[in-house]
Amino acid sequence: MHGIWRDGNHFELLPEASRFLPAMFEALERAESSILIELYLMESGRLASALIGALVKASERGVAVLLLLDGYGAMGLSGEDRERLETGGVALRFFNPLGFHSLARNLTRDHRKLVVVDGRVAFTGGFGAVDEFLDAWYEVALRIEGPVVADWVRLFCRLWDSPLTRGSGATGLVHGLVTETRQAEGYRGMTGRVVWGQGYRYQAIRHSLYRQVSGARKRIWICTPYFVPTFSLRLRLARAARRGVDVRLLLPGEAHDHPGVRYAGQRFYGRLLRAGVRIHEFQPTFIHAKFSLADDWVSLGSCNFDHWSLHWNLEANQEVADRRLAAEVAEMFERNFAASHEIDREAWSRRPRWQRFKEWLFGSLDGLLTRLR
Repeated sequence: MHGIWRDGNHFELLPEASRFLPAMFEALERAESSILIELYLMESGRLASALIGALVKASERGVAVLLLLDGYGAMGLSGEDRERLETGGVALRFFNPLGFHSLARNLTRDHRKLVVVDGRVAFTGGFGAVDEFLDAWYEVALRIEGPVVADWVRLFCRLWDSPLTRGSGATGLVHGLVTETRQAEGYRGMTGRVVWGQGYRYQAIRHSLYRQVSGARKRIWICTPYFVPTFSLRLRLARAARRGVDVRLLLPGEAHDHPGVRYAGQRFYGRLLRAGVRIHEFQPTFIHAKFSLADDWVSLGSCNFDHWSLHWNLEANQEVADRRLAAEVAEMFERNFAASHEIDREAWSRRPRWQRFKEWLFGSLDGLLTRLR
């Protein structure tokens, strides 16, 4: 399942929270008719408090504010903050709260990240409303204008009215929203589409990446915080490297919020390195961003390359086919490669037994997780 390629969009790359958070809050302050927000992570703290304040202010001036949170990812949002939202006029809903039903259903999470203002401006990336994004994690977002914004609105609306979504009403608000579909002036040729996935059977994001990796001629650069790739992706990356494509991975270093996932992915380093894939581990902080570049194609959004994202989660990415944006993303990659430690093939082959044991242990757990579906 995926959207249609649409022309005439304007995409602005916003690397790091110091750029995308002010841009988002400015858009919220200027909202006139509607605000739609869909997040996986929202926990009480400085960022969540600032966001709640902005949403309540918007509601007080007559803006329809709809906030859709994942039932598990928002467990850290206090009852006081939830009450503050609802008494402030914000329509609050939760996707798939944990319950006494099937394990597979509890594992299905809404991992998308989306902010849409007035049906005209959208933001997506890997962000959430938790304090780690203020100063501890490296993240990237995309500001979007043009016809593809309507596709993001439709994606939000379908989930807001889903049987798995629980919370305060406001269904009528969704269906009355206005979207801007005109092509942005001066950006004809900047094509994009929304691509999404909902569980193992509908993971269009993965299949789109497969096609790009298989067809790339010059470069395939991938940044993901949780790298536990499928066999098919590993095979495609190795084949691309062997045919002379510049294949590089930008992955987290020791600063990681789930070290076991890092060890599970490291068991694939050896074969990829032998095929000619270059692997860089980011050093300054935990890199939580998810973006890919294949020649002049860019994909940026919520999807990781691990079993959670590919087997159970609801995910969504913005794909862009444009040389201008691709050049900006390439520059961002280069800056981050320079701040990373590149894994040396020979040194990796001599890694200690304790490291190999951790790869085996967490790799085995990851394999067990895969079979749960």
